Amino acid sequence: MTIDRRQLLGVAGAAALGLGLAGAAAAQEVTLRLHHFLPAQSAVPSQILDVWADRIEAESDGRIEIQRYPSMQLGGTPPELIDQAADGIADIVWTVVGYTPGRFPSTEVFELPFFVEDARAASYAFWTLHEEQMAETEFADVEILGTWVHGPGMFHTDAPVRTPSDLDGMKIRGGSRLVNELLTRVGAEPVGMPVPAVPEALSKGVIDGTTVPWEVTSALRIPELVEHHTEFEGPGLYTLTFVLAMNKARYASLPEDLRAVVDANSRLDFSVFAGGTQAEADAPAREIAVEAGNEIITISEEDAEAWHDRAEPVYESWVADMADKGKDGQALIDRARALMDDYHASYDGAF
Repeated sequence: MTIDRRQLLGVAGAAALGLGLAGAAAAQEVTLRLHHFLPAQSAVPSQILDVWADRIEAESDGRIEIQRYPSMQLGGTPPELIDQAADGIADIVWTVVGYTPGRFPSTEVFELPFFVEDARAASYAFWTLHEEQMAETEFADVEILGTWVHGPGMFHTDAPVRTPSDLDGMKIRGGSRLVNELLTRVGAEPVGMPVPAVPEALSKGVIDGTTVPWEVTSALRIPELVEHHTEFEGPGLYTLTFVLAMNKARYASLPEDLRAVVDANSRLDFSVFAGGTQAEADAPAREIAVEAGNEIITISEEDAEAWHDRAEPVYESWVADMADKGKDGQALIDRARALMDDYHASYDGAF
């Protein structure tokens, strides 16, 4: 049997149509916009958010595309990010919870001074507490995909800081309400500002130093702007809390199988991964300060007791403040500590 040219073209056309339909079925179906405040090369975007997004894209066989918008490229300011997720301006945001002071009070338990020693354990505890007490209350307007803390916060200053009295009269940037209260208790003048504003504030002398973990110092060029860094043995001076939050309606609108892909790469194991990865980024950033010849002051656990004593009233005022909000602050402290212990005793997950 012979096949004339028209038949041949018909067969080829049908084949091409079939391939086109198959390609369309495998093509991207959902585009999600991920918005945050740090430069794309910073540790959190490059080592955590990109890893998360890349895995979701791969495991969805390309049906989900996650577009990344660093450095507030979709507009607004860092304190507005959580509302951008709630309002659908962005589909997903990564943000510092403390940028909206008092709005998510239960999360502040992990920001108490000298409370957290292990970022993984605290991130595990944060996610568990979120599921137990926050998901349907404080975070009811968004779908939380991850909760974590950074490695130990510390001082980076233009003059050496060894004792609380060294901070007298110094203007120090703080990243949250509780960090600012801590700064006041140890004698500094707190200056609240989002972390992207720190380099300019340091270079212009608006502040005399800042509190951030080592991890973010390289992206902010802090070892070039100050020469002294004060870290603590044992529990860190403080930590900040972070959330990866998604618009609730956008999350609910995902096809069930794609929502399962997002879920499988989010939640508890991802939170522990994120906190651990962020803490692990401290060491290479610290080395940059060492290579620059900066002074690194390490406060021993014994010498840190003087700092602990100055910080203790932060606990008392926070518990009282939580009581005014109808929450049991001491119970949150006790539960968070128990969960951090539980992480070391029983957690064996992996992202």
